[in-house]
Amino acid sequence: MNPTKRILVVDDEAKMLRVLELQLQTAGFQVTKAESAEIGIKLFDAAVEDGKPFALVMTDLRLPGMDGLAFLREVRKRDGAPPVVVMTAFGTVETAVEAMKAGASDYLLKPFSLEDMMITLEKVLELHALRRENRELKEELTRRYDFGQIIGRSEKMREIFETAKRVGPTRATVLLGGESGVGKGMLARAIHLSSPRRDAPFVKIACSAIPENLMESELFGYEKGAFTGAVRSHPGKFEQADGGTVFLDEIGDVPASVQVKLLRVLQEREFERLGSTKTVQVDVRIIAATNQDLRAALEQGTFREDLYYRLNVVPINLPPLRERKEDIPYLVD
Repeated sequence: MNPTKRILVVDDEAKMLRVLELQLQTAGFQVTKAESAEIGIKLFDAAVEDGKPFALVMTDLRLPGMDGLAFLREVRKRDGAPPVVVMTAFGTVETAVEAMKAGASDYLLKPFSLEDMMITLEKVLELHALRRENRELKEELTRRYDFGQIIGRSEKMREIFETAKRVGPTRATVLLGGESGVGKGMLARAIHLSSPRRDAPFVKIACSAIPENLMESELFGYEKGAFTGAVRSHPGKFEQADGGTVFLDEIGDVPASVQVKLLRVLQEREFERLGSTKTVQVDVRIIAATNQDLRAALEQGTFREDLYYRLNVVPINLPPLRERKEDIPYLVD
C-alpha cells in the first residue's frame, strides 16, 4: 500500500464512518476508523510506532469527550504531524475557522459530496508534499552552502570562515573583496544561511550585468506609466528580498545616480519606486562584493565615500588560489 494513501478518520457516528470508509477505499485509501478522539490518538501513535504513519487525518469537530479541536491540537504536537482536515456541520463554521487557526489544513461542511471531499483531500496532500519538498530543498541548500562545504583549509581561509560565522547571525553589512572566481557568491549565501534570515529570500543582483538606464527600476521597482513600456507596476529586487538578504555583486559598477538611493536604503531602510512618491520600507540585510579597488574609486570620484563606509562595516577579503596553494590538494580531491 502506498504510504501516501493511509488515512485516519475520526467520527462518533458509526454510519458516517462506514460511508466515509467505503468512499475512501474506492478512491484507493487505506482507512483506519476511530469513534472518539481518545481512540484516534492511540491509533495515531501506534501507527507511528509501527513505522506506518498516516499521511492524512480527517476528524469531526463535535466528538464526545475530547472534542475535534483538542484532538487536532494533540495531533499537531507530534513530530512530523500529517495534514488534518476537519469536518463540521454548517452551524459550526466559526469552530472550523478556529480549527484552521489551530493548524487544520482545510475543512469540509457536512453534508459534502464525494467529489468535494476528494478535491479537498487531493489539494491538501499535494500542498503538504510541496511543503515537504521545499523544506528538504532548503535543508540541502543549507548543507551545500555550509561553511564546511566551501573549500579552504589554509590558515587565511579558516580566519575568513571564523569572521563569516561570527557576522552571520548579526544584521551587519558585509563587503566581500577579491578577484572574480574566488567564491564571494558562495560565501555571501553561506552568511545568509547562517543568519536568522535563512528562510527568507536571498536575492542576488549582478550589478555589472544591468544596463545603467535600467538599474534603478531593477533595484527599486517602478509604477505603471513610469516610462515607455511600463504597462504595470513592478516591485524591485529590494522589495522582493524583504525580510531577507540582498547580495550586490560587483557593487563598484553601480552608477552614481543609484548610489544615492542605495545609501538611503542602508541608512533609512526606505526608498521610492520609479514614478512614485510613496515611500516603501524594507527590512533587508545587504552583502556587497567587488573585484575592484574601491578606495581607488573613491579617489577618482566614481564611488561615494559615505556609501563605501556604510558598506564596509565588516570587510572580508578572499585571496586568490595562488596565494593559498595549500588548498589546491583539497580542490583536486
